[in-house]
Amino acid sequence: MLKEKIRELARKYGPEYVAVRHHLHANPELSYQEFETSHFVQEQLKKRGIPFEVRAKTGVIGIIEGKNPGKRSIALRADMDALPIQEENDVEYKSRRQGVMHACGHDVHTSILLGASRILEELKTEFEGTIKLIFQPGEERNPGGASLLIKEGVLENPKPDGIFGLHVHTGLPVGKLSFRSGVVMASADEIFITVKGKGGHAAAPHTTTDTILVASHLVVALQQIISRNRNPFSPSVLSISSFQGGYTTNVIPSEVKLMGTFRAMDEEWRFRAHDLIRKEATGLVESMGAEIDLHIDVGYPVVLNNEHLNTRAVAAAEAFVGTENVLETEMRMGAEDFGYYTHLVPGCFYRLGVMNSEKGIVSGVHTPTFNIDESAIEIGMGVMAWLGASVQP
Repeated sequence: MLKEKIRELARKYGPEYVAVRHHLHANPELSYQEFETSHFVQEQLKKRGIPFEVRAKTGVIGIIEGKNPGKRSIALRADMDALPIQEENDVEYKSRRQGVMHACGHDVHTSILLGASRILEELKTEFEGTIKLIFQPGEERNPGGASLLIKEGVLENPKPDGIFGLHVHTGLPVGKLSFRSGVVMASADEIFITVKGKGGHAAAPHTTTDTILVASHLVVALQQIISRNRNPFSPSVLSISSFQGGYTTNVIPSEVKLMGTFRAMDEEWRFRAHDLIRKEATGLVESMGAEIDLHIDVGYPVVLNNEHLNTRAVAAAEAFVGTENVLETEMRMGAEDFGYYTHLVPGCFYRLGVMNSEKGIVSGVHTPTFNIDESAIEIGMGVMAWLGASVQP
């Protein structure tokens, strides 16, 4: 039975891909700089006789053809980049690169897809269709490696009938999986604002354009733009996370810089909000005698899980790990460039539990102490291989 063979191979090869994870974790690379990681992935695929192409400089796209290759096509995706974080874990495989760490689990994702690809290659005479392996760069940074790969044709020849991606979940116990149909993650846009005006002595604000005051009013007004215009049943958040202006106690600066992020769960509201932000921010700043430069860097779209594909994936996952181990994923205001894929082909982005409270493995992603219970790697390999081999989109 295919399911049992996949379980057996995941159990057999699991320790090897824990070691792969250790290698990747110790040698992290930032977004769009994953040259060593890409080479490592290519060498792993070569060992298994899996053909591949390199796209978007560091992306690696492999192909496994089962029986009747044209009958169905499933893409499996893993991201490869790390974050600019200094690791604080005391482990043998601690990052060797100062200020760079796999703090979001992309080393885990890559290891799992490598393991799943080995399983699928060995069992390719026992399932139908073509499996496309997508080892993707640059998930952590605009414009998103997914968008670059799409421009280079990753969703063509063959076009996937469905695409699966996973992400470690540090709030979910190891051994558990979670899925959700519909919108599961938010869009993400970056906001950059400069408020400009005449600076001068802080003892004579009447001779200046008080840019600090103007920018302060703007921060408050931006929150009201969102809270008073969006549908309260549609989650959305705007956070100004940087306010830079001035350098001493007695000088009003000539400019203040603001940076922040805007998240939404509705694409129509997302772009309406952009227009409101531009219009109302410009009006407020100019009414107070200052000038404004405002740029909204349009980022990732919402992650939209296809209902049909998600339903079939849940059934397959329950068959593989047991119904009691498959839960519903919560909606998140975090973002993922996997969303680009899901607006072009049916997609399913699911979560893999990696938390183990008894072992003290509880730190969240994007923290210096992020880690996982590595028994999740065997589970992740098996589930991804099973989804790729069995789900009919």
